[in-house]
Amino acid sequence: MKKNIIISLMMVLISSVACNKPQAIKPDPAPVNGSAPTHVHEGMPHQESTFKGKVTQTMDSGGYTYIAINKDGKEVWAATKLMKVAVGDDVAFAIDMPMTNFTSKTLNRTFDQIYFVKSIQPAADGSNTMPANHPDMAGHMAAPAPTSAPASIVVAAGSLKKADGGYSVDEIFSKKTELAGKSVQIRGKVVKFTPQIMGKNWAHIKDGTGSAGSDDLTITTSDTAKVGDTVLATGTLVIDQDFGAGYKYPALVEKAKLVVE
Repeated sequence: MKKNIIISLMMVLISSVACNKPQAIKPDPAPVNGSAPTHVHEGMPHQESTFKGKVTQTMDSGGYTYIAINKDGKEVWAATKLMKVAVGDDVAFAIDMPMTNFTSKTLNRTFDQIYFVKSIQPAADGSNTMPANHPDMAGHMAAPAPTSAPASIVVAAGSLKKADGGYSVDEIFSKKTELAGKSVQIRGKVVKFTPQIMGKNWAHIKDGTGSAGSDDLTITTSDTAKVGDTVLATGTLVIDQDFGAGYKYPALVEKAKLVVE
């Protein structure tokens, strides 16, 4: 009986030690496709910008360095691979699409908006421009720089026939209010194509109609195309999208089906 009691106590002690064993802190998961709220992916910057400023806050956690800078009186957060930086340092970093409502589990904090960037450098080093199509940072959502349209890509007026029952690029902009939320079809030539930004491909098409501000239509799609391809695009039109940092889209065709002609 006494022997059984001793064995039972030893088992309880071993169980208690196992339960109280310190757990390794897991790094924050890299933002991957689907991490951001669905409304984030609806926009894509036309061109990369560089933010510069003095570091007001910094912390290391989950395998990343987080910093905050003051930009035009507003606090801007960015994160990159672990690095040495201190409050008061002047830094610069190139940005693409921000993430909203990103939660760091190791910091137990949700950032209203944060940029995951390839690197953060001292501002004194000059520009921090990333090379075109740079690789993602450890699986982050950092987007490659958009592919610029070659100078030879010129879409002349009248060179493309409007889709039967569809719209021209200019009509999409001029009739956007009545077409908002509806399925639209447009034929155009791809002048820019950027793959896999937040799980979607982004295309800019022109058809020779419209003028500055209404001659280039942005489309999101899971299909692929090359710059110079003529495509028939069918998708849902959304309008007046504002994603911050100056990225505004008066008209955007989402989840389009692309047929290369």
